[in-house]
Amino acid sequence: MKKPIYSLTRKLGRMSWNKYNLYNIANKRLVDLSKLTLFQQKWIAKRETRAYHGDEVTERQFKAKFFNSKLPTINSGSTQKPHPPVSVLTFAELERRLDFIVFRSNFASSVYAARQLCVHGKVKVNGKKLAFPSHKVKDGDVISVDPNAIQMLKGEKGTELEFEPKPFSQPFLFVPEYLEVNYKTCQTVFLRSPISRPGRSEIPSPYPPELHSLAYEYYASK
Repeated sequence: MKKPIYSLTRKLGRMSWNKYNLYNIANKRLVDLSKLTLFQQKWIAKRETRAYHGDEVTERQFKAKFFNSKLPTINSGSTQKPHPPVSVLTFAELERRLDFIVFRSNFASSVYAARQLCVHGKVKVNGKKLAFPSHKVKDGDVISVDPNAIQMLKGEKGTELEFEPKPFSQPFLFVPEYLEVNYKTCQTVFLRSPISRPGRSEIPSPYPPELHSLAYEYYASK
């Protein structure tokens, strides 16, 4: 029997604006890692971060297509703010997935809903329908979504639609810097891969850089 995606018992955060998921994220309390062995720390970090970053991508697929043990070098460009470890980019390649981009652009209330939009032919890349949620876009690709398929757009057919966000989702409604979104045309341009900046990472995540570092070490040692 498949475990429920949103569980108030397991409290694993997902890429979703579901009210139970948002409750889990808001009330998440990580265990004290200092009392665990290094392997236990890495495994818990992997479990927590992967539950949010591509939980439906199998471990084999993630390792083969989306994990790069050779992370990019960085130039902080700032002496004021410490740079987060470059391992915060462990899941950067996942951000090129078509379903991720549809969700990050706020065209779907969850990555699961974004996946369904792709499968049902409601998403185009450079003007061509693509029914593959796992498609990895390139820099400069234009992603467009059928406005009538976006659940948060309400109104009569043929009239100007209004955006009605899901309850409690407003704090999460922002667009990452590596995307350029036009809400008038329901289009997104994928500008580039997310990067690490002084004091922060561009990849939206409910987890701190330290947890991403441990997750990276888990995969790098495999």
